[in-house]
Amino acid sequence: MSLTQSKLPLTGRIVMFFIRHLQQGTASLGELWRNPLSSFMTMAVLGVSLSLPAALQVLVKNAENITQSWNSAAEISLFINDGRSEQSIQSLISRIRVYSEVDSVSYISRSQALEEFQSLSGFGEALSYLDENPLPAVVTVTPLAKYSSPVGARQLLQKLEHEPEVNFGRLDVEWLERLQALVNLLERTVMAVGSLLMLAVVLVIGNTIRLAIMNRRTEIEIMKLVGATEAFIQRPFLYTGIWYGIIGGMLAWIIVNILVLFLDGALADLLGLYGSTISIQSLSFSELIQLVLLASFLGWLGSYLSVRQHLRKIEPS
Repeated sequence: MSLTQSKLPLTGRIVMFFIRHLQQGTASLGELWRNPLSSFMTMAVLGVSLSLPAALQVLVKNAENITQSWNSAAEISLFINDGRSEQSIQSLISRIRVYSEVDSVSYISRSQALEEFQSLSGFGEALSYLDENPLPAVVTVTPLAKYSSPVGARQLLQKLEHEPEVNFGRLDVEWLERLQALVNLLERTVMAVGSLLMLAVVLVIGNTIRLAIMNRRTEIEIMKLVGATEAFIQRPFLYTGIWYGIIGGMLAWIIVNILVLFLDGALADLLGLYGSTISIQSLSFSELIQLVLLASFLGWLGSYLSVRQHLRKIEPS
């Protein structure tokens, strides 16, 4: 701090503090602009490195949306004991409808089940030779959305199977559980790959700042001779790392959006075959801000580690 600054009031010193940071931040951006090719190559490497975990995060987010829409289709089939009267079955349906977990209840009688089986199976003539209807009555229960997950639907099934009219129940959610397990595995993969790539970003920025320090070695020695503090000397390098991170994060966002546009049509055609109209969701604005903030922090961290290691080794001879 100069003598003139020391005479300033507290508010003036605070203003000068921010002005000096603004000047050095702008100067570091200008330094990148004066070396456009090398700066862009470094930013492109950072953008590609950050785009992979960001793309995996988009994949996880869309997979969760798809599984949530499929979870809502979970249904429980209750097969009624033989010999139960229609009055007993209707009593069962009335009791089930008051369950807090149930959204809707439908009933297929034995005769309706036989007619449906005859029309769909192609064995209509063979079934006419049977002495009695072998198919049971079925009550189909659709849970509410918050109970339609595999865990919630299975708990509801166990509760319904205690009804005396119910022989057994069936819940076909094993495929949903497998899909959820795959989504969980994908989330862990994103965390592992993202951690490795974030480490790569720190190393790339650290090496870039190390080369910048070596190229300005003479300038740093002169600054130390005239009494410049280490904080003053290292500040431009820290801002350089932050600019690398910010622009690299924005490049990663652009790359991810291009990938989403490229894959959206193919995914829409695939989901259309299954009667779904879900489209790919890209990174939201809040996720863009989070990506840029994370990238700027990684840029600051890489430059800080490099500066602390190499700047102290430079002493005026």
